[in-house]
This record gives sequence, C-alpha cells and structure tokens, in this order.
Amino acid sequence: MPVYKAPLRDMKFLINDVFDYPGHYQTLASGENATPDIVDAILTECGRFSEEVLSPLYQSGDEEGCRLENGDVITPKGYKDAYNQYVMGGWQGLSAPEEYGGQGLPASMGLFKQEMMGTANWSFSMYPGLSIGAMNTIFLHGTEDQKQTYLVPLTEGRWGGTMCLTEPQCGTDLGQVKTKAEPQADGSYRLTGTKIFISSGEHDLTENIVHVVLARLPDAPKGTRGISLFIVPKFLPTDDGAVGERNAVNCGALERKWASKPRPPA
Repeated sequence: MPVYKAPLRDMKFLINDVFDYPGHYQTLASGENATPDIVDAILTECGRFSEEVLSPLYQSGDEEGCRLENGDVITPKGYKDAYNQYVMGGWQGLSAPEEYGGQGLPASMGLFKQEMMGTANWSFSMYPGLSIGAMNTIFLHGTEDQKQTYLVPLTEGRWGGTMCLTEPQCGTDLGQVKTKAEPQADGSYRLTGTKIFISSGEHDLTENIVHVVLARLPDAPKGTRGISLFIVPKFLPTDDGAVGERNAVNCGALERKWASKPRPPA
C-alpha cells in the first residue's frame, strides 16, 4: 500500500528561512494569530492527519469506490469517519472569515493544508475542496442573507458544496449551457436541466449539499454572457438555518472510471 509522508521539514524551511512567512503574516489583518508556534502546530497536526487518517484510505477507497442506492451515494468505507475527524479538527474553516465561523487565518495556511491532504488522498480531498469553491463563490457574489444562510454550515463542514457546470452536450464550451432558470412568484427560481461530472454532487458525508449551478434566465443573451449562478441546496434551509424539505435535485447515475488492464508480457 502506498505510504504518504508529509514534507514538513521542507515546508518549514521554506516558510521560516527562505520566504519569511512569519514576518509577512504580521503585515496581514488575517495574520495576527498566525504566530510561528501556531503555524508550526497546524502544519504538524495536518501532516499527522494526512499520514495517519487520509493516506490509508487512498487505495482502499479507490478499489471500493462509491455506490448508488435508491438515489443516495454511499462513500467508501472509512470516508465518513475521516470526514467527521476533519470537521472536528476545524480544517474546513481554517482560512475562512471569522464572521462566518472560520478561524480567519491567512489563505496560504489553507493552501498548505490542501497540499498535504490532497497528496495524501486526492479522492477524499475533493469533497471538502469543492465546498471551499462554493464558499468562495457565495462569499464574493452572494447577498448578505445568502451568506448568513449558507456560509456558516459550509464553513463548519456540516454542509458540503459543489459547482454544477458541465452538461452532456458541452464541456469547456460554456456557451452551450442549456439549463434553464424560470423566475417564480416568491422570488425563487425553478431550474430544469442535466449536469454531469459533478464532483461530490451526492454523498453521505454531510447533512446537506449546496450546489452552485450555472443556468440561463429566459431573456438571457446567447453565449457565456448569458449565464447566471444559482444556489440549489439538496435540502431547503428553514428560517432558523436547519435542514428542511428535500429539493427537486437528484443524482441519476455515477460516472464509470476507466479500468486499466495489465499489459501482456513482451
């Protein structure tokens, strides 16, 4: 079984002796708490978690894969426990704003975390990684009400996130996106369409999944300029921020991976 060893010595050498991260952090509003001792402790614990929890699941998770049962996706053995440890460790909100439940540390701390966890187990790291993309999108472009509703549970890791972009008839050519968004009387939108290759689009790791979906309004112009982003949660949030009724979004199938076959002897 492959064994991952976090390159902590190299990381700490570059941080402290080459690029002077401690000095740089003190110039940042987000660097007030990023003292050398705190940074060292975070890197060390992230390395331990990556080596001891995530890495051992890489091969077994790849061999087992996910399975679809009655519309629900079950992740490989050990993933759910590993994700719970990830959430309890506060890793999802490491570099997220404090006002939404994050620790407010510099963005580079999140990059160090992603580097170690992604190398130790890329498949697992896709789940929280897609959530960070949804968090950033809502933080930069969402209304304050949307931020209050979605960012706290996403930052805490109780909810997951995705980006629903690709469709059966188009990949990188976003100008061909056909998913429609019809305005409703209550101010919401009714989306109809099909998306494919949605990483972490359905799973059993979180109590809710927040999809950021590319779609077109009825009067939208053709091409990429006519695309809008919509928040489509798996379960509609209640007024008090809890998980409410199931939304009309579902997983129809799992993508099949290519299976390599050993070459015959020469």
